Amino acid sequence: MQLGLDFALVEDCVAGVDEVGRGPLCGPVVTAAVILDPARPIIGLNDSKKLSEARREQLFEEICSKALAWSLGRAEVEEIDRLNILQATFLAMQRAVAGLSVRPTLALIDGNRCPVLEVPAASVVQGDATVPAIAAASILAKVTRDREMLALDRCYPGYGLATHKGYPTPAHLAALERLGPTPIHRRSFAPVRRLLEG
Repeated sequence: MQLGLDFALVEDCVAGVDEVGRGPLCGPVVTAAVILDPARPIIGLNDSKKLSEARREQLFEEICSKALAWSLGRAEVEEIDRLNILQATFLAMQRAVAGLSVRPTLALIDGNRCPVLEVPAASVVQGDATVPAIAAASILAKVTRDREMLALDRCYPGYGLATHKGYPTPAHLAALERLGPTPIHRRSFAPVRRLLEG
């Protein structure tokens, strides 16, 4: 089900859900679910991609301290390769919503499709730019995944993971050609699969 702008009429406990990491060639897909507290507003929530890294880090801490509830979910590289990226993303979203300490009456999912959840759910296209709880979820997911890619850059030097975060940039593709795939690369993604088959 897709939702228009009536979502503002929902007065009950709404969770925003978003993901980061569908497009990269390596690493997990990370999701977050956030239930904001109307009594503790957070100024400046927006699509995580439209915020500076420093601002995302500031908002990450504020969301964690002010939200009624928040939870992270993830799907690992092996699950992405086994299920496909869409189903792995849905699995990570299910894990994030299931991990909330407060059960939402509605989950609003960024995008045009919904995972099957134990609570009612609706998709909101460009929800990370229009629904504060989804924006908060996008920030938690992005900061979490970016931090992980910085750590993985130290484990797998030479690929530039700290810079491109695993996305298929020219520098990443050139490093893949030169160094070959690592255990954190997604074997089902075409550039990695081609190298393994070649």
